[in-house]
This record gives sequence, structure tokens and C-alpha cells, in this order.
Amino acid sequence: MNLDFSDEQKALKDQIRRFLEDKCQPAVVRGILEGPEPYDRDLYAGLAELGFLGAAIPEEYGGVGLSYLELCIFAEELGRVVAPVPVASSIYLTAEFLLQAGSDAQKKAWLPKLAAGEAIGAFAFAEGQGRMSAKKIRAQVKGGKLSGVKSPVMDGDAADIAVVAALSEAGKVSLYLVDMKGAGVKRETLNTIDPSLNQSKVTFDGAPAELLGEEGDGWYIAEQVMDRAAILMAFEQVGGADAALEMGRDYALERMAFGRPIGSFQAIKHMLADMYVSATLARSNCYYAAWALSSSAAELPIAAATARVSATQAYQHCAKNNIQVHGGMGFTWDFDCHLFYRRSNALALALGSLSTWESLLIERMRGSNTADAA
Repeated sequence: MNLDFSDEQKALKDQIRRFLEDKCQPAVVRGILEGPEPYDRDLYAGLAELGFLGAAIPEEYGGVGLSYLELCIFAEELGRVVAPVPVASSIYLTAEFLLQAGSDAQKKAWLPKLAAGEAIGAFAFAEGQGRMSAKKIRAQVKGGKLSGVKSPVMDGDAADIAVVAALSEAGKVSLYLVDMKGAGVKRETLNTIDPSLNQSKVTFDGAPAELLGEEGDGWYIAEQVMDRAAILMAFEQVGGADAALEMGRDYALERMAFGRPIGSFQAIKHMLADMYVSATLARSNCYYAAWALSSSAAELPIAAATARVSATQAYQHCAKNNIQVHGGMGFTWDFDCHLFYRRSNALALALGSLSTWESLLIERMRGSNTADAA
């Protein structure tokens, strides 16, 4: 088992990094934080033009036809620059739902648009606080019309189409495609710690809904797709953790106090060392999860939960300690530390909280041990 990327993949990584470092400076992120737009449209169009959005989408549906490993590389680089684009909602989730459960007609209708950046997707499953489960879903479809409230919905403000988990007329959890610009859809922007990762409350009132996959398979499919998305999101978190670590390290080498760089003081050394350990551990878990994702291994559920937990902890740890290394100035708007702190906390809640994924990891490991014992 080779848990490293090939030379070609590393070259792709360098290409993506150069593009994002040029097109996604901190000023771009700040522009979304301070402005009315839900995401940076120019950056998103550039990613589509270079084929990054369609990396793991088959060529027959307008994609590039690469593997999930390339998509993991792409995700990590997005995380490094705190990119304000709806890639997670559109590519990790919506495109994957279509690939896993969509009919050929649904795939042909939406995957080329998602790959080209011409349409934005969203996944609407949460209904309030706490760990989401099939039993908590109240949204329902009757006569092909969807009614219910979903909140929060990541990138709900910008979405053209949404995959919605709702009860069928028979009371079974199913998935539905909904035109977010059609009748019966009302959106309300939520105030969050990171406005560059848009969250919305979406109210459906008789919105036309098209079944995605088989009736009653909704939660099973959702769990599969969320595991896959969790791995990709973990790579974003690892990218952000590494960038926060590097920012703290560089500042510690430049900032002088008492005639010497603050990085020479033991307290700062220990803080940076702890950041490095947490980021490296998370990267190790993410690489294993990337292997499981690319090979559809049986270990994928456990690998996804492990990567998600460790990457969430690492990003929050590194983002917080980066502010501490910068001292009092690290808390100010003028420094970019808060961009990583905001995103680390926003991603920690996406697809379910840290405690949710910790519980999932424990449950899955127990299940695995029981199966092995049997």
C-alpha cells in the first residue's frame, strides 16, 4: 500500500497551488466576508475553466475523468487559501449524489453544469440542532411537492439545485432534486462565524421535487455520500491547518522581542511543535482515508470518521494557536489569522459536529470489532 501521491499528482498539486496563490489572496476572502456576494464568482469560474471542478466527474458527463485522489489534492489546496467558493456543496456533495443515485437523464442534465461552474448545488438534510438522523426528518413530499424547513444549508443562498432528504408519501426517507430558483422556495441567509462559507435557512412550500434514486434509500445513500464528502473536507482542513502553522512559524521567526526572535522562546517552540504534531497526525489519517476512498475499500466508513475527527481537531488547534503566536495583534482584523480561525470553526460544524463524528467513529469501530469476533 503506497500512501503517497505520484509524481504526476504532485505536479498537479503544484499547479493548483500556484493558481490559487495568485487568484485567491487574503483580499479576495475578505471581499466576500465584507461584501454581499455569497462566493467569489471569478475564482469559481477560473477553477471550472482549468477543469478542477470536474476532476472526478466522468468525461461522458462533462468532467475530466480523474480519480478521487486528484480531488483530494484539489481540496487540500482550497483549504490552504480559505477559498470562498461552493466546491464542497456542488462537487463533494451534489455531484456525488448524482453519480451515486442519479438516473442517466439526471446526470446528463446537471453534472456538465456542475463541472463547468454553470450551476451551484447544495445538500439540504439538517433540520435544527443536534445530531441528524433519519428519525428527525420532518420535510415531506406529497404529490411531487416538497414542504418543510431545512437549516442550516451550506451554500443555500447561491444554489441552483438542491438534493433534499425528505419523507416520501409512504413515510420513507428519500432524496429529491429541487430547483432552488423555482416556485415554493424561500431562502434566508444565516449569520455565522464565517460568512465566506454561506449558510442558509431554506423553507420549501409546495416546491416541485424529483425523486433521486429509489424511494426509501435516502438515508443509506446520504450516509455513503457524507462519508466521501467528509474525507474531502478533511483534506481542506489539513490544508488550512498547514497554512496556519506556516503563518505562525514565519511570524515567530520574524517578530523580535528582547533582541531575539520570539520563535527562540521555549513557550513558542512548544506551541508550534504541538501544532506540527496535530497537523501531521491528521495528514496521516487523511492519506489513509484517501486510499480507502479511491479504492472503495471496506474500511472507508471508519477511515472517513477518523480523518474527519483528526482533521477537525488539528485545524481548530492550529488556527487557535496561530492567533496565540501572533499575540495581541493576532486578534485584530488587520491580520489574516482570523480567516483560518473562522473557517476552522465553520468546517467543524459542516456535515455534522465533531461530537457527531466522534460518536460515529466509536460506533463503527465497535461494529467492526463485533464483526471480527463473529
